[in-house]
Formats: sequence, structure tokens, C-alpha cells
Amino acid sequence: MITPVLPTYARVNIEFEKGEGPYLFTPEGERYLDFGSGIAVNLLGHAHPRLVAALGEQAGKLWHTSNLYRVPGQEKLAERLVAATFADSVFFTNSGAEAMECAIKMARKYHSASGHPERYEVITFEGAFHGRTLATIAAGGQKKHLEGFGPKVEGFPQVPHGDMDALKAAIGEKTAGVLLEPVQGEGGIRPFTNEQLRAIRKICDEAGILLIFDEVQTGMGRTGWLFAHEPSGVTPDIMGVAKGIGGGFPLGACLATEEAAKGMIAGSHGSTYGGNPLAMAVGNAVLDVVLEEGFLEKVRQTGIKLKQKLAMLADEHPAIIEGVRGEGLLLGLKCKVPNGDLIGALYGEHLLTVGAGDNVVRVIPPLIVTDAEIDEAIGAIDRACAKLEAAGAGDTDKKEGVA
Repeated sequence: MITPVLPTYARVNIEFEKGEGPYLFTPEGERYLDFGSGIAVNLLGHAHPRLVAALGEQAGKLWHTSNLYRVPGQEKLAERLVAATFADSVFFTNSGAEAMECAIKMARKYHSASGHPERYEVITFEGAFHGRTLATIAAGGQKKHLEGFGPKVEGFPQVPHGDMDALKAAIGEKTAGVLLEPVQGEGGIRPFTNEQLRAIRKICDEAGILLIFDEVQTGMGRTGWLFAHEPSGVTPDIMGVAKGIGGGFPLGACLATEEAAKGMIAGSHGSTYGGNPLAMAVGNAVLDVVLEEGFLEKVRQTGIKLKQKLAMLADEHPAIIEGVRGEGLLLGLKCKVPNGDLIGALYGEHLLTVGAGDNVVRVIPPLIVTDAEIDEAIGAIDRACAKLEAAGAGDTDKKEGVA
């Protein structure tokens, strides 16, 4: 099909007209179970009544004023995020990449304001993904994202995932901080252990540098905690969030302690649309649901059930699935066949999933998913694996998967 849309996406030839809960519907009325959640964005499923009501009410009053004026919704959402986290202040953005750009700028500005402008490097870990801007692709360090865009933005040395010795060796006079995803999403659902997070926090403290978390994909209850780092007892100095915080509406945020944010004075950063009244109305509605008593506990319990059932499938289809990774409702199937083969077979069963690095298929349903819908997904994965086996999949050497 010829289209004037820039061809930067390898799109599947499926389109959707409407959504309801965990389901999407084509114009022809075919129903798909969405266990990709718009790449971990549709936190509460499609057309959640409380989000629809909040957006509709705000749309009838005020869409945009710019950040030249106070935005009451920003103040309300910021106060709630501060109360629920380590942070003292919040900057609102439209996306995860913008949230991480803010985080990187803030870390550099902190050291400049502290009298050490030479400290601008932010150490990252192999397999990371932090966005698609020139700075965040440099932070991610993946060749496929950097190729063809000219010189890589300076200041992002990288070390192997979880390698504490390499991290210590990489810290020098130019180091401003360490940036990581508590669970790498695009990198293949690869978590840092609680012990590793605690060790990294200690390393940063001893070196006088900042710890920055990217919880764009892992935050807002996705792992069963409001933020994935919480079980470790570690807190960052700066944190970027997005995706689920808007439940499908473009919204991101950069959270920080008062000390880490001390260099971000008037005029040092900005956004035309960031924190607009529409986004704030939806963000507050998302938080209303996620912070309800028992909601996150339910996510943890649902995640355990789903992970157990996926592990049973791995046992039943060892030629297709090598193992299961992740926490809460951020799970991954490590494949023995190319992950694109399994994703394609799941399309045939009307189940939507998402690829990731390390030959993984991400299974990331909305947090409101029911036991019955999980059983429906397990049945679809079972059938897809059986069809791949019948076609001879897994009999040949594994090919490289797709992210």
C-alpha cells in the first residue's frame, strides 16, 4: 500500500477502529486480545471509562495555555507524584524520550551548578534503550539506532549489563551519573537484581555522582509496584517516567530530588506542550486508579499467575520457548525460534505481543486484565507454539530474532 507516511516503521498490515478493555477491533469487526498494550502504554486498557470521562470533561473546558501560566492540573499531579515517591519536584513532558533528555540535562546541570562543569558523562549499560533523540540513542548505545545519524553525541560511556567492576572502572573525573532501567524492556526484559541496584547506589554515593532511573516502561504499576525499583529499597536522584502514566495519552515526567534539580532554574529547560491541561486530567485519572487500595497487590498476584502459566507453556513447548522473564505484568518469553516467528503465529491467533532484544517476545497486558483473559491468551500461545512445531520450527539452528 502506497502511503505518504514516512516509512520508518515495519508495520503489520492490521488496523484497528476501536478498543475496549484489553481488546482491539478491526473495521471488519475482528477482535484481537492486546497483550502488547501499545508497547506498555495502555496501562488500564482501551477506553477506560474513568480516563474517557476525565479527558472529555477537560476537553470541554480548556486544552492548552502554555507554560507561561500556572496549570493547576500540573500542580496537583506533581504533588501526588512527590507524595508517592522519593522526589521533591516534577517536570512534565510529552514522551519518555523527552523525560530522559530532561534527566540527562539535569544531571549535567547539577554538576555545573556545583562547580564541576567538567562532569557531563553519564554511564549506561549494554542493552539499554532510553529514547530516539540524538542524546538518548547515544545513551542507549545500540548500533542499529545510531547508524547514519552522524557523530554520536559525546558523554555516554557504556559497560556490560550488571558488571559492577566495569562500572567502577568507568567512573572518572568527567562522570556525572549512572543511568539504567531497573528492568530493561527493549533489551529483552532483563532486570537488575535488588543487590545490584543497592551496589550501584553505593558506588554513586561514594563517587559523588547521581543515580538516574529510566522507569518509562517499568513504572506506574507495571511490575506490581508503583515503580520497579521500590522492592530494592534504593531511590534514585532523578527518574524519567512516561508510557503508562498517561494511559494512552502522550505524557511523560522527570522526577528529582531538590538537590539533584538545583541547577534547573527559570529558563534552563522548557516544553510548549508538556503538562498541558488535557494530559494532566488523564494523568491524574490514571493515578486515581493505580493508587486505589489493593490495585497494585492485584497486579502482583495477576502477574504471578500469568508467569506460572507461561512457564508451564515453556515446559510444554521446549522447542519454541526457552524460558520466562520479568515481574508483575512486564513479562518476556525467551525464544528458541526467531521471536518474529512466534509473534507472527500469535497474530494468527488474534493475540498481540511485542518483540524485544535478546530474541524475546514481550507479554505486557493492561493492568486490568482478568483471569479469563489470561486463560484466553495462554490458549492462543499454546496453539501458536503447536502450529510452529507442526511446521518444523525449532528443528533448525536458531536465527537472529527481531526487537
